[in-house]
Amino acid sequence: MKKLLESWDQHIQAFSDKAFMKYFRISSSVIWNLFLLFLTLMLVGIVFLGSIGAGYFASLVKDEKLSSKQEMRETIFNYDETSQLYFANNQYLGKMRTDLERTETTLKQVSPKVIDAVLATEDEYFYEHNGIVPKAVFRGLLQDVSNSSMQTGGSTLTQQLIKNQVLTNEVSYERKAKELLLAMRLEHFMTKDEILEAYLNIIPYGRNSTGRNIAGVETASKGIFNKSASDLSLPQAAYIAGIPQSPFAYTPYTQTGQLKDKKMLQLGVNRMKTVLYRMHETGYISDAEYKKALKYNIVKDFRAREKQATEKYPYVTYEIEDQAKGIMAKILAKKDGIEAKRIDKESKLREKYTILADRELRSKGYKIYSTIDKKLYDAMDTAKDSFPYYGATYTKNVTDSETGETKPVADPVQVGGVVIENETGRLLSFIGGRDFKLEELNHATQAKRSNGSTMKPLLVYAPAIEYGRIGAGSPVADVKFNYGGWQPSNFDVNEERGIVSARDALKDSLNLPAIRLYAQIMANKPANFLEKMGFSNLDADDYTNYSTSIGALKYGVTVEENTNAFATFANGGDFVDAYVVEKIVDRNGKTIYKHKSKKKRVFSEETSYIITDMLRDVFNGGTGSKAKGSLNFSGDFAGKTGTSQEYKDVWLVGYNPKITLGVWMGYDQPKTLNQYNGAYFDPSTRVNLFWARVMNSIYSTDPKLATAGGSSFTRPPNVVNRSFCADTGGYSGCGNMTSDLFNGSLSVPPVTISSLLSPFGGTLPAKKGINNTTTDKKNEASSNNSNSSSSNNTQTNKPATGSSNNSTGSGNTSKPESNNKPPATNNGSSGNSSNKPSTGTEEKPSTGGGNSGSGSNQSTEKPKPDDSKEDKE
Repeated sequence: MKKLLESWDQHIQAFSDKAFMKYFRISSSVIWNLFLLFLTLMLVGIVFLGSIGAGYFASLVKDEKLSSKQEMRETIFNYDETSQLYFANNQYLGKMRTDLERTETTLKQVSPKVIDAVLATEDEYFYEHNGIVPKAVFRGLLQDVSNSSMQTGGSTLTQQLIKNQVLTNEVSYERKAKELLLAMRLEHFMTKDEILEAYLNIIPYGRNSTGRNIAGVETASKGIFNKSASDLSLPQAAYIAGIPQSPFAYTPYTQTGQLKDKKMLQLGVNRMKTVLYRMHETGYISDAEYKKALKYNIVKDFRAREKQATEKYPYVTYEIEDQAKGIMAKILAKKDGIEAKRIDKESKLREKYTILADRELRSKGYKIYSTIDKKLYDAMDTAKDSFPYYGATYTKNVTDSETGETKPVADPVQVGGVVIENETGRLLSFIGGRDFKLEELNHATQAKRSNGSTMKPLLVYAPAIEYGRIGAGSPVADVKFNYGGWQPSNFDVNEERGIVSARDALKDSLNLPAIRLYAQIMANKPANFLEKMGFSNLDADDYTNYSTSIGALKYGVTVEENTNAFATFANGGDFVDAYVVEKIVDRNGKTIYKHKSKKKRVFSEETSYIITDMLRDVFNGGTGSKAKGSLNFSGDFAGKTGTSQEYKDVWLVGYNPKITLGVWMGYDQPKTLNQYNGAYFDPSTRVNLFWARVMNSIYSTDPKLATAGGSSFTRPPNVVNRSFCADTGGYSGCGNMTSDLFNGSLSVPPVTISSLLSPFGGTLPAKKGINNTTTDKKNEASSNNSNSSSSNNTQTNKPATGSSNNSTGSGNTSKPESNNKPPATNNGSSGNSSNKPSTGTEEKPSTGGGNSGSGSNQSTEKPKPDDSKEDKE
């Protein structure tokens, strides 16, 4: 062996002694030295470039405030969630109107298939990295620097969460540097499951079947497949997981909620197949599962187009939202140490907190529960749509304020209605109008109109009974007068009955007795009763104008307010403010608001019963008898009709011990309803028939409401029958004795002819069998209880003047002669239910009738024979 080794050594030595090996040794030495030099330079360069990069990175993030753990967690979890609306009895209505719809969920409520699909597609190493994947970052940087057409991304779920919740979608190195820094920091503050749950709640998913923008996996699952995220199949999970890469390309819906065409749908299907491939490649699904899912027809699972709540129930949705904003504004103000009363009184403060309340409600996932009964609302809506006697539909030209384009639109008779539960004030249902698209105005709660003769029991007769001025049958004067040129009349301008009972005057809706009686009690300020009963738009003139007694308010009253006031009588004199929002619950299930009904004493029980008994006569032989005769059932009802000047408005408010129903009809731009009566009946008949039809719909839905469970109004012990003289109200010494209801605690004083005719004077008709005592104070300049007049008619107790904005200045229930109108000749906004000046020109009515697409013209309702001087308003 030794010899062998020596022999090999000699051979190697001989080889190395050759000439070319010398050059090889020199070259290899040079190459090695060059390599060492290059390696040294490269290391120095890397360190240099790294230092520059680190410095550049530091410069990019130097202004980024490092939030605390609590601040960062609050920011991440502070994602908007759409609030939800409910009918009564916790029946779901829909989502509030928002730019982005989202419903929060938890990781436990998401199918494992969805989680696997997301991880396989978006972040394979999610549970291994610390917020970023360096090689992915460098790959993305290299692609960006080289302007490569192939962009593979590289953002982890943590980075995407930071981008969506903390930063913006701005494309810049500065934003990317901050994203990397904050992603690594977030990993120290949140667990992986918390990060994944937040990601699944915030990521956008395009549109749902209503066309709304959506975010969050639960919203996407419900909006696309009508399933919870916990119940998705493998193909459905893959489809959902693929959408976030390009939400509006892969979502199956257009902005109107319609399914896209086949070509556009294929984009989302192809993306689903890519997700399935990634799941198979990363081992989340087996080969068999992969092949089966690829063959699945996902298109058949897409949800059909759904109407939004604002499409299905626009009036209800908007009303609940508006009411909830008012409540939330006060809640937010209270948190800031501001009294709720200031929100009602100070417009700027109210505007500020209404805006804040709107933002709060639309983004914080509240549940808002209302009083609106869905079945009742649907039934009343059907009754409204099928009613054939509204009147003629006109067309008007309307100019778009933005485009300047003028186009004709329908101008039908509009309608408003409200049903209130008397004892609680719950607004059970309402009718907002004929068609929300024509004008986005709720004619039940927003439109202000003259309330005509429905004002009489509220402002005249009930207060007069309360003051002890009259009883139910006390004498009042139906005598004409001329006061400073104002000569109001009854419905029949030639009618003048002389001395009549208050009961008959109210039953037949005589104007003259109401005006006189109001003037006699005006010193007691009876308009204060209207305030107590929720009339929110009273003007100073409404307290002093005689014509207020017959509905000539400056700004008008809503159907809700007018109906709510009548419910006071049904409640025995207690006013309970009507409301729509029952409670508001936050996203954590905490009730932050719950309505508490409060009673406010307005009239005594005795007054309320007496006026109710008088208003029974309106249905039993008075101006509401057609309504009662058209009911499909029997019940104890009281109420009042009303008609404004020239038939621009017609009303009927009726109540039983359980509910109060008020309805109104009129044109948005006020014009007479008293035309085409051969086809539609006279306006008073129309409103009678409409009230009956709506009440019948209530009966068909809930008979106990319509009949009050068979109960009647209870007569208080202190309401007594008294005999008295029909001519003077005295209790003896009269040949014309009668009896009626009085408050036993009050002694109604007898009257004289002079006191009955005050303060306007006039002459009793000879037919009454009483001396034609004349106490006419026509154009009289002398003072009488501060009711003096001047030639300019400027004193406060005169009828509404031309400055009033009410279109019914002469008394809303009269039909005066052309030369017999009061000083008020107003064309202002109060007669306009939209409270806006007219922007269109009136044209001829359409030949198709007045239904404006509202339904069939077939009806079994016919006017009843006029056997009791009905509609004398």
